[in-house]
Amino acid sequence: MLKSAVSALVMDVDLEAEGSLVNQKRVIYLDDRLDKINLKRSNENFLIFQETLKRKEAYFQRIDKLKTVSTAQKDDAFYSFASAKTQYLDMQYQIAQLEDSIEKKSIVLDHMYLYEIMVRKGDYVTPGSSLARVVDTNRAKLVLFLEPSELKQIEKKAVYLNDKKTEYKVEKVWKVADEKFISSYRAEIYIPAPEMSFSELVKVELK
Repeated sequence: MLKSAVSALVMDVDLEAEGSLVNQKRVIYLDDRLDKINLKRSNENFLIFQETLKRKEAYFQRIDKLKTVSTAQKDDAFYSFASAKTQYLDMQYQIAQLEDSIEKKSIVLDHMYLYEIMVRKGDYVTPGSSLARVVDTNRAKLVLFLEPSELKQIEKKAVYLNDKKTEYKVEKVWKVADEKFISSYRAEIYIPAPEMSFSELVKVELK
């Protein structure tokens, strides 16, 4: 499940991409117009703060070495330099936040199978809102339901797929019984994704 990391209005969705393998394509666009305006202004201010910082630093370093300049003047120059540096760093952080927010508002899928887009143009989403059901086609997941006895030393057991020994291992085991298969425990094995099928039955043995 793909979920939103930000709060925003849904501006556009690519419904035609549903039920297909998507490569380097934006499928959901969240409103980032205000972020882009703020980013432009922040970049302009950043250049000003950068130049101010250079001048304040140069001035402080110049008078700090002079014996004819009073301690009070040197202190004033230092605090002015420190304040300029704080403004510079704060603006740098603000720009990074805006760039991150803009990136998170363009939902681009790469080598992912898009099952369903769960929002529509005009919807408003918040952090945690479900956006789409997707599957990473770079790898596949084998789901097993094991009896308690099968869990013993499971990390040492070899995985056989369709009667052939493999180098795969059980990578994840639920510590509580499955809610549907009451007496069984869910386990998962990750393997490279098959080229032609996203869902198929495989014979799995642990020995």
